[in-house]
Amino acid sequence: MPNPVTVTKQGETRAMFRVHINGTIDAVWREITRTDAPIPAFFNSRMHVGTLAAGSKLAMRTPDGRYTGVVGRILEFDPPRRFAHTFRFTNLDDPECKVIYDLEESDGGVRFTLTIEDLPAGTKTAKQMVQGGTMICATLKSVIETGGPTFGTRMLFVLFKLMGPMTPKKCRSEHWPVN
Repeated sequence: MPNPVTVTKQGETRAMFRVHINGTIDAVWREITRTDAPIPAFFNSRMHVGTLAAGSKLAMRTPDGRYTGVVGRILEFDPPRRFAHTFRFTNLDDPECKVIYDLEESDGGVRFTLTIEDLPAGTKTAKQMVQGGTMICATLKSVIETGGPTFGTRMLFVLFKLMGPMTPKKCRSEHWPVN
């Protein structure tokens, strides 16, 4: 099956990923903003926030909450159309970038667009973000349309869990509070 995700790179500091999802805008919105369980499309991380509102800190943590992989601050929260936040990997000292999720009802489903702005060119962050964008879109599509991620993605989550003990100490969640 061909990859359903359209990738448009615009310069070294911006990347855009788009996919059509056969589902409702409310279902897609709930999935990308959930705080009650891990989000498969976000590498099975669980979002921790003070509150889902502009200005709040957010942290993407392992399902057990022990490690934090990403931190940021919510910039926009406009249900069910747009969610934007800053983004920085906790294991890297790279500058932050901006992640924008746009949802639009289209052709009986949802056009989901992931835009990454202010990518720090030539960094590990930029490389990982560009590689991860396609997986985020494809996994979100699979979760909404079939009820779960693909087998390959589930196996990747098992690998993440096995690799947990090798996570750098600086990524422990106690170093990254959200309140």
